Amino acid sequence: MVGRGESMKCWNSQQTSGWMYPTVVICTYGFFSMMRPGEPFLTPFLTGPYKNISISQVLYPIWTYSNLVLLVPVFLVTDLLRYKPVVVLQGLCSVVAWLLLLFGSGVRAVQIALFVYSIASASDVGYYAYIYSIVHAEHYQRVTSYCRGSILVGFAVGSLLGQLLTSFGATSFYWLNVITLLFLSIALLLSFLLPMPQRSLLLNDLHPNGPNLDISSDLARPSRFSVFTLRRVRWRYILCSWSKLVKDCKECYSSVTILFLSLWWSMGRCGFYQVSNYVQILWSLKEPHDNFTAYNGAVDAVATLSGAATSFAVGHMTLSWSMWGELVLGVFSVVTAGSVYVMDITRNIWICYASYVLFKSSYMMMITICTFQIAKKLSKECYALMFGVNTFLATAIQTILTAVVINTKSLQLPLTTQYFIYSTFFAIIAFIFLIRGVYSVYHVRRSLLEERSPGGHVCDRSTDPPKNTQF
Repeated sequence: MVGRGESMKCWNSQQTSGWMYPTVVICTYGFFSMMRPGEPFLTPFLTGPYKNISISQVLYPIWTYSNLVLLVPVFLVTDLLRYKPVVVLQGLCSVVAWLLLLFGSGVRAVQIALFVYSIASASDVGYYAYIYSIVHAEHYQRVTSYCRGSILVGFAVGSLLGQLLTSFGATSFYWLNVITLLFLSIALLLSFLLPMPQRSLLLNDLHPNGPNLDISSDLARPSRFSVFTLRRVRWRYILCSWSKLVKDCKECYSSVTILFLSLWWSMGRCGFYQVSNYVQILWSLKEPHDNFTAYNGAVDAVATLSGAATSFAVGHMTLSWSMWGELVLGVFSVVTAGSVYVMDITRNIWICYASYVLFKSSYMMMITICTFQIAKKLSKECYALMFGVNTFLATAIQTILTAVVINTKSLQLPLTTQYFIYSTFFAIIAFIFLIRGVYSVYHVRRSLLEERSPGGHVCDRSTDPPKNTQF
């Protein structure tokens, strides 16, 4: 027991002091994994002479359906495998997906590539959770901003590089994807350099005061039933862990505030991916000429950087978020719905571009508000659980919306009509949160008046967001 305690102390000491190396590696991995100069031009590449696939075939949303199916098992396996294998899997699947896009032929190869890429998308939870399992809690805020910032910068730099190579280097869409494959290969090699975490977040921490499940005594006794005993204890441990997960989930969603924030998080994320996944096709319909579709990379870069700027600005705003937060979500949901509606009705590609920049900036600001408000009210373990549940709900809503709007053969809706439905979707969100926001302002003000003492003293409440929050 002494040796075990000393080893744990050594591990904790190393974990506290050695946070820089894993942070640098995971951030560098995140940067190169998002360095994809060919992604803003993926639709012209698939519909052009290289692949010669029709717009209707590109619209087939296999990524949405497969991502929903894969999200739950990947989320469950991530903690059991202790994160690093899932990060390696993400890098490997990204490389394989681009190999299929480059060297595969026909619609079937593209569909397989999208399925493989959905595995990489579902593995995002491994990337975002890895750093929490390898560094001490005192570094969480800093490493979170670094990890998310590397993703945003990588995507913006990759999009800008693609734009420059297309506009000034006369680089074809094929070679843009070759360069993307090179960066993804570098990210895959970096994933092997990540140190292996010695613990998981959920299964190790769910039952600190639970039943004694120490299996060392069973293993020490030579018995032919030791293997069965080990399996039985492990299954007991997993069942206890999952019962605790269900209990924590019920407690989290019992809060009305968290319930509404999770509602916006799930619905907003669903709407964002529906708009962004098919925006290249919309641009090609608005202005089908090659000299205009070549600006996709610049638009993606500007939208990402402006979204990062708004997210950073939210972290420095002084506002009573418990009072005004939901109303702010409602107001900017109106802006988001309006920008998507303008994308639908305009015939000018530049107005469509500008509306997308406004849309993405507004979304990233609002998702930042939702994220830090949820994080302030929950522990790290519960926040990780809610992140997984909310992500699954967002993907489920997106799948339903995709099945109804895109894959219903009886409707046969054109893409512009689909974007009108998406703008209506955000308008419904705006209506809900405008009403909820007005109620929250009235309720908080009334509570403050009731808490006012005879001497005029008001209870001090800290409702400001954490500083330097980036998403």
